[in-house]
Amino acid sequence: MTRQRFALLAVVVVALAGLLTVGTWASTRGAAGPSYPMMGGGPQSGGMMGGQGTGMMGGGYALADNGRRVDSLSAARQRAQLFADGLGLRAGEVMQFSNGFYAALRTADGRGATEALVDPAGGGVAVEYGPAMMWNTSYGMHAGAAPAAAQISSADAGRLAERWLREQRPALGVGEAEVFPGYFTLHTMWDGKIVGMMSVNAYTGAVWYHTWHGQYVAMSEE
Repeated sequence: MTRQRFALLAVVVVALAGLLTVGTWASTRGAAGPSYPMMGGGPQSGGMMGGQGTGMMGGGYALADNGRRVDSLSAARQRAQLFADGLGLRAGEVMQFSNGFYAALRTADGRGATEALVDPAGGGVAVEYGPAMMWNTSYGMHAGAAPAAAQISSADAGRLAERWLREQRPALGVGEAEVFPGYFTLHTMWDGKIVGMMSVNAYTGAVWYHTWHGQYVAMSEE
């Protein structure tokens, strides 16, 4: 993906923010969360990272490509940690999908902070698009703009995710809800095995299925 295409994508994402903040449209009407066809299914070399070393939308940051392929969970963890260092965070769970690598970033005391994607083609790292950009109240585009008290609990998030899956992807179940600022992220499961991810907004109950990862490959715990 070229830098120009990412700029266009950023405009589209910002426009979608207004729709997402309406809230319960996904959880109450069973509508699928937005997907981004122009991304080609996941981050590509020189794409969402754009070769930039500094700021992204909402005060997040991007770690520039270093031109080296990332082919293993350990290499992805190293890149994710280098990115996390700039935010005063640490890399937790790292997952490999067919479209790239995912990393959950945590605070020093182990709380979920945000989520990131690692580009396998060039090693670039950036805040994950979707909920981490749009819903995260500490590291996202609308940091500090959410109400003080979340309306949705972890248990509620699990129930909302299960209800959405029953209507949209009935073969799947969900794992435990992990708390991030302003939202929850859950593994989607099939026959007891991880197949993907989804998120639930902690203030509205809106559901966003992560369509960009591709097929699940492996995971490394911190």
